[in-house]
Amino acid sequence: MKMRLAEIAKALQVEPKEEWEEIVVTSVSFDTRSLEQGALFIPLVAEHDGHDYIENAIKNGAVATLWQEDHDENAALIPKLVVSNSLQAMQKLAHYYLQKINPKVVAITGSNGKTTTKDMVAAILGRRFNVQKTHDNFNNFIGVPMTVLSMEPNTEVLVIEMGMDHFGELDELSHLVEPDIAVITMIGEAHIEFFGTRDKIADAKMEITHGLKEDGVLIYNGDEPLLIQRTKEIAQETNTFGTSDNVNLRALNVVSNDEETSFRVVQWENENFVIPMIGSYNVINALAALSVGKLFRIPVEEMKKALKSFELTKNRTQWLQGAKGEQILSDVYNSNPSAAKLVIKAFSNASTKGKRMIVIGDMLQLGISSKEMHESLAEVIDPDKIDSVYLCGEEVEPLATKLVSKFDKEHLHLYKATEKKELVADLQSEISADDSVLLKGSHGIHLENVLEKLV
Repeated sequence: MKMRLAEIAKALQVEPKEEWEEIVVTSVSFDTRSLEQGALFIPLVAEHDGHDYIENAIKNGAVATLWQEDHDENAALIPKLVVSNSLQAMQKLAHYYLQKINPKVVAITGSNGKTTTKDMVAAILGRRFNVQKTHDNFNNFIGVPMTVLSMEPNTEVLVIEMGMDHFGELDELSHLVEPDIAVITMIGEAHIEFFGTRDKIADAKMEITHGLKEDGVLIYNGDEPLLIQRTKEIAQETNTFGTSDNVNLRALNVVSNDEETSFRVVQWENENFVIPMIGSYNVINALAALSVGKLFRIPVEEMKKALKSFELTKNRTQWLQGAKGEQILSDVYNSNPSAAKLVIKAFSNASTKGKRMIVIGDMLQLGISSKEMHESLAEVIDPDKIDSVYLCGEEVEPLATKLVSKFDKEHLHLYKATEKKELVADLQSEISADDSVLLKGSHGIHLENVLEKLV
């Protein structure tokens, strides 16, 4: 980003001062810890009020700040753009900057797989275009505008991940970025606490089309009846992917081993695609990415190369080596029943010279369905393939009860969320160099802390 402060003021309908023509903003940040020289500091009002950190912002290089009008203006000793709401001003500035740079926008949502799909899409489109993508999981009402504002001026395609846990969120984000292409990976049970049914989750996911350009395209999972039903109501073009006969891009001959998964596509029957991930479920994400690449006319050979070596955001079904030499499959950023079952199945079939152990943390935001959905994981935990089970949290306790008939006390362990130190100690005492360990849980249970100790 590179804009004069006077231009930013005009975009936000703030009366610019003459001297602001000489102030150049080269980045934007709401966190003083990541702030760089030349930044516009955007203090957000949340659990901690960003306005209280203005001195740190100045010390770390901020050249100007947005300033919410209900705060003491004398506290800001750098040029300030006074606005009624700093968050809304940031979103408005992002919309302005997006229109100025004018890249093609690919917006991606879904209950599972949106981050992986984002990474795959960015890799494929990056073969021919200058691409900017969502960093990590910056996919909410703060992360999306921050991603937009971090674009380089030469960005040709912006690949945006969009998350949500309430109605209206995707509507707001979709109108903010006005996508040329919208992608829905799948409908699962994530955030069912807030929606109640998968039908309502599907309704909320369809909000991604609310800002879709008139000549835009919706790409969605054609194996999902809830989406097939709802997409009939939109005017834009639609493309589908999946494994059923009625989709536009269909996978077959899926073969997965310990490190990668290969598959073919009916529409390109002579081509063999490979992704550096285990689990046939990741082929669905690859199909979504291929669908996007096809619309951008990326040659098939280049899409194959991109998928084979794409860079995956950390902690998404990522193999790591532990301190004892064991293999660790880290998938600790998020979890819901659909995703957990798929990765447990894939891990159970991965080869190992030693034992297989799984560490399962709470799946959060399941509401009144939590007990039933945690219990349902028992159906994919096979004692013939899994040697030991470590469970962490309070929501996961019903799963422990369900597994008592499958595992004895030496191979079934339950810990509270505050007992990770004990979990790590017990797990480390069992692990040997030839073993494999899976870690899967919602981000709120913080299994990344367990991972850190193991590696």
